[in-house]
Amino acid sequence: MAGELPITGPVVWLMGPTAAGKTALAIELVQQFPMDVISVDSALVYRGLNIGAAKPSAEEQALAPHRLIDICDPAEPYSAGQFRDDCLAHIRAIHAAGRVPLLVGGTMMYFKALSQMDDLPSSDEKLRAQLKIQLETKGLASLVEALQKQDSEGAKLVELANPQRVMRALEMVMLSGQSLTELWGQQQQSSVLTNVLKLAVIPDRALLHQRIAERLEKMFAEGFVAEVEWLYQRGDLTSDLPAIRAVGYRQVWQALVGEYKLDKAQELALYATRQLAKRQLTWLRKEPNVQIYDPLAADSSKLISREISAFLEKKPLFDS
Repeated sequence: MAGELPITGPVVWLMGPTAAGKTALAIELVQQFPMDVISVDSALVYRGLNIGAAKPSAEEQALAPHRLIDICDPAEPYSAGQFRDDCLAHIRAIHAAGRVPLLVGGTMMYFKALSQMDDLPSSDEKLRAQLKIQLETKGLASLVEALQKQDSEGAKLVELANPQRVMRALEMVMLSGQSLTELWGQQQQSSVLTNVLKLAVIPDRALLHQRIAERLEKMFAEGFVAEVEWLYQRGDLTSDLPAIRAVGYRQVWQALVGEYKLDKAQELALYATRQLAKRQLTWLRKEPNVQIYDPLAADSSKLISREISAFLEKKPLFDS
């Protein structure tokens, strides 16, 4: 935000779609470099979202402790703005300890928030009220259609099943008169982070879909439905909360409230997860200066380690 001191110490981003193998790679990198992991995942911030969020196990976190995991209750909405503030505080603390922050995750809106939230249009109460009325009277499809009409390319970057994000995207486009791509592109230059290495792991599309299906099958076998039932039975959570809107959780929750049978939930969760991966890949293609690796290639780990070594040798470590 305005007035913030720049962070000039090294920061490494490890991005990628869901099920791409980011956690395993992060653990490997922490063993090689003086790094601390910061999770960049909008589901992992919530306590109780474990199986369906693919939360790193206790054993994995023992090898590579993750910051910004289990930091709030599912009843407490956690925003991209909150993530930005928390993440920057952790980055400064990690630098102060003489170590390198490794930001790992697939919530691209959180990565964007680190560099592109400062001067985006503020929410307008009158416009938001109009959009809410449109949502209630004409449905989400009408808002999606309006967004696609005003900014077809930008709409590809938005979770179109999420009413809040669709309304926010429409607000920004309508208030600024610019596309989302233009707005975010302008913000890219004003990031408080000035020394970032952006890495992404992207498997072959067919293999990614296979990994998504296998992981989802494993989640359901390990008790994912029971996990969502436990959240449902608390009685204080609703389907409007960001935690319950998380991919997979939303589909099982809808089955529990009777919208369809439980055996349909896994099929819908698979489709939603693949759509999430598609949106993540769209974000990554538009993010500048990202070096992409195939995580299943035999030499990918070695190449990534070499790139990080060169980055840390070339840049001064801790002058922020």
